[in-house]
Amino acid sequence: MSEATEAGVTATLRRDARVIGLLFASTTSIVGSGWLFGAFHASKIAGPLSIWSWVVGAIIILLIALCFAELSALFPRSGALVHMSHASHGDGMGRIWSWMLFLAYVPVPAVEAEAIVTYANNYLPYFIQPGGQGLLTVIGFVTCVVLLGILALLNLMTVRWLLNVNSIVTWWKIAVPLLTVIALFAASTHWNVMSADPTGYKVTGIFTALPAAGIIFSYLGFRTAIDLGGESANPGRNIPLAVIGSVLLAAILYVLLQVAFLYALAPADLAHGWAHLSFTGQMGPFAGLAATLGLGWLATLLYIDAYVSPGGTGLMYVTGGSRILFAIGEMEAGPHGLIKLNGNQVPWVSVLVMWAVGAVFLLPFPAWQQMVNYITSITVLTYGLGPVALLVLRHSMPDLERPFRLEGAWFIAPAAFICSNWVIYWTGFRTNSFLFGIVAIGFILYALHHHFVAKKPADEFGWRHISWLLPWFGGMWILSWLSDIGGGIGVLDFTWGVVCVAVWSGLMLIAALRTALPAEDTARMMGFIDATL
Repeated sequence: MSEATEAGVTATLRRDARVIGLLFASTTSIVGSGWLFGAFHASKIAGPLSIWSWVVGAIIILLIALCFAELSALFPRSGALVHMSHASHGDGMGRIWSWMLFLAYVPVPAVEAEAIVTYANNYLPYFIQPGGQGLLTVIGFVTCVVLLGILALLNLMTVRWLLNVNSIVTWWKIAVPLLTVIALFAASTHWNVMSADPTGYKVTGIFTALPAAGIIFSYLGFRTAIDLGGESANPGRNIPLAVIGSVLLAAILYVLLQVAFLYALAPADLAHGWAHLSFTGQMGPFAGLAATLGLGWLATLLYIDAYVSPGGTGLMYVTGGSRILFAIGEMEAGPHGLIKLNGNQVPWVSVLVMWAVGAVFLLPFPAWQQMVNYITSITVLTYGLGPVALLVLRHSMPDLERPFRLEGAWFIAPAAFICSNWVIYWTGFRTNSFLFGIVAIGFILYALHHHFVAKKPADEFGWRHISWLLPWFGGMWILSWLSDIGGGIGVLDFTWGVVCVAVWSGLMLIAALRTALPAEDTARMMGFIDATL
């Protein structure tokens, strides 16, 4: 392996990514295990209203994606999300956000590996424990670790090769779901399913299904185009097109899949209501339904796709996550060794870190739905900075040339920030307690290192610029505790919870803008980032 350069931030990556490659990179990151399991879990939570869950999820993610479309063109760097936090609120924020981004990226390849073995358990019953909870056996755990290792090895190839392979995989990942929709519609005969068990679900299920069923998780992959920004020849045009295009494409696909899934259900599958939806082969829901409808060929195709779809998504998340780690090392927010490149100009140390830590995440989350809940909450939390950074840069650098300028940003950005916090709130108290706990651990360790190991001055920590984080995180944790979702004490019903989160989000957005870097410091940070292009 060869080290990037001794200068620290002068390591350079290939600029081989074109607009189609970036669009397909984001699309294949989106269309992963979410479509294989999401429709099943959403149906159990929201019944026929699950169709609207996918629509609402697309709107929320599109609001967030629009903010990042402008930001990504301003930060055409690999691992751009790290650079955004430095520019808006300084080094302290950058280091904290680096920790959170790492916690958001590293478990995704692991959950995709879990998806592969969960589907495979239908015909190789060695990977999942009996009982319907989807928990890994020892063999299942070892298999997931091996699958993660394969994804890491593939990521050591050149970016152009990786994206070319991914483009082929993406065509498959679009074709198979569309074929599934057509086949299920053609074979379905139970067209009264929409009126089945009308008391078995609530309107609120539309929203609680967003994190719990993996709906928001299923859309999160749009960020891969942002992570590969430093490897695009024309990032100002290519990244926004890839980000927005991938979300719209996925939204159409997911809604069609949910409708097809619902109409493919038989009355016997709902004998005990939507919450207890059950049928033969439900560990691989679409394949199981195909088999019950006599579509053996489709079931076989879906079992093959259960390797391709999660595998392709996991592959691109190792790519994106390693670029986040590269940026962490580049901005000196983490070990310098993270920017070491191999002969293909790939950050090999970062790739290996993604593999090793991803394997560790299989231990506390040994089931697909468990890990999806956590990934949704931590990822949406990291996305919350996007609208904030957009408004900070609009205020501090209004004359900055923007290759893509979001119209209506002063409305869209606050709406995106509020929506991000709603999704976190709907994830539930138990998940959010774990989430804010590990975020707090990273913050405490960083503060102790800064003050007592590195012995740097307190003013360099940036306390003033990150002072809004404690009330933001603490307030969201308290509201989750007061909620009636996921272990909360039930003081706030659904409506009051939504109102309180919206009000708190507005207050925190004001606090975030008032504690941002001064305009001259932001300009200096932007200049530093530009100098390392």
